Amino acid sequence: MGTRQSFLAFVCSTGSDGNGVVTVQLSADGTVAERGRSPAENPLFLSIHPNGESLYAVERVDGGRLSAYRIESGRGDLTRLNDRSSEGAAPCYVSVDAVGRYAFVANYQGGTVSAFPIEPDGRLGEAADVVRHEGSGLDPERQAAPHPHSIVPGPRNRFCYAPDLGTDRIEIYRPDAESGALRTAEAGATTTRAGSGPRHIAFHPTEAICYVVNELDSTVSAFECARETGALAEIDRASTLPPGLDGDDAPADVHVHPSGRWVYVSNRGHDSIAVFAVDRESGHLDLVTHEPTRGETPRDIALTPDGGFLIAANQHGDSIVAFAIDGGGRLEPVAELAVPKPVCISVLEPTRRR
Repeated sequence: MGTRQSFLAFVCSTGSDGNGVVTVQLSADGTVAERGRSPAENPLFLSIHPNGESLYAVERVDGGRLSAYRIESGRGDLTRLNDRSSEGAAPCYVSVDAVGRYAFVANYQGGTVSAFPIEPDGRLGEAADVVRHEGSGLDPERQAAPHPHSIVPGPRNRFCYAPDLGTDRIEIYRPDAESGALRTAEAGATTTRAGSGPRHIAFHPTEAICYVVNELDSTVSAFECARETGALAEIDRASTLPPGLDGDDAPADVHVHPSGRWVYVSNRGHDSIAVFAVDRESGHLDLVTHEPTRGETPRDIALTPDGGFLIAANQHGDSIVAFAIDGGGRLEPVAELAVPKPVCISVLEPTRRR
C-alpha cells in the first residue's frame, strides 16, 4: 500500500470505567497507543470538522445532545465548547459537511434528523432545521416506527442521505447552504428491500456510486447516484456473511477504501470484516474474504486517509484492533488496544492537525 503514515484517532468509549472520548496514536508501523482521555457523557458517535480544529459528538443524555469540542494541539485533548439539544431522542450519528458550515444529526428513537450551523470558532448554533420521518417497516419489533440511523452529506455537498432502519427508506435532502434547511430532494426518497433495515452509507471517491449496509438482513447494497437529482438506483446487493452461513448477525458500518477498489463492512455476531472488491466497470461487489475482528461486536470501523490501515471498534470486546491493508485489500491484524466499550472511531488527517 505504499508508505504508511501516523495518525491521531478519537474513540467514543461508553464503559462505566472509561466513559468519554479516548485519543489514540496510530503509528506508521501499526502500533496503537493511548494519548489521553477527555470527559464526555455517553458519547455514541463523533465527526471531525474539515479544518481539524473541532470535533462534534452525539451524547445520549438529557434525551439527546450534540456537543462541540475544540481539538487541542499536541496530544489531541478535547475542550468542550458548547452543546445543543439533538432535537430528538437517542441520537446515533453526526456528520459535518465538506466545508464545515453545518453538522447533521440522526436521532434513532426520536425519528428525526436535524441540522446545526457551525460558528467560525467551532461552536454550535441553534438548530437550523428538524425533520421528522414517518412510516414503518416489515419487522414489528425493529420497524414499528422511523429510526433514522445516519445522515451523510454526499459528493459536492449538494445532497444529504439519511438511511432509516425503521422505514426501509433512504431519505434524500437538499440542504440550503444559507439557512441550513433540509429540503426534500425533488427525486424523493429511495425505498430499499422490505425488512432490510438500511443503516449506514458510504460514497465511492470517484464514481457516482454509494454503498449502504442493511442491518436486518445482513446485506450491503450498491446504488448508482444521479449527480443532478441525487436519486439512488440499486445496481447490486450482496450478503455480508460467508455463503451458506445462518445465525444472528447485524452488520453495522461500511466504508469505501480511498482508492475506490474495496468496500469494508463490519459484522456484529459473526464478528468479522467482510472485504469486497469493487468492479471498476459496474461498481458491483465481489466478496474477497472475511477477517475476524479479534473481539466481539465490531460496531464501528474506520479507514486511515492514506488507505494503509483499518481500525475496528469491538464494543463488547473492550478493544480496538488495527489491521494493515495489503495490495489486495486484505486485512492483517497488527495491534490491539484496550478501550472500554468502544462504539465509534474517527481519524484526524495529519495535514489538518493544528
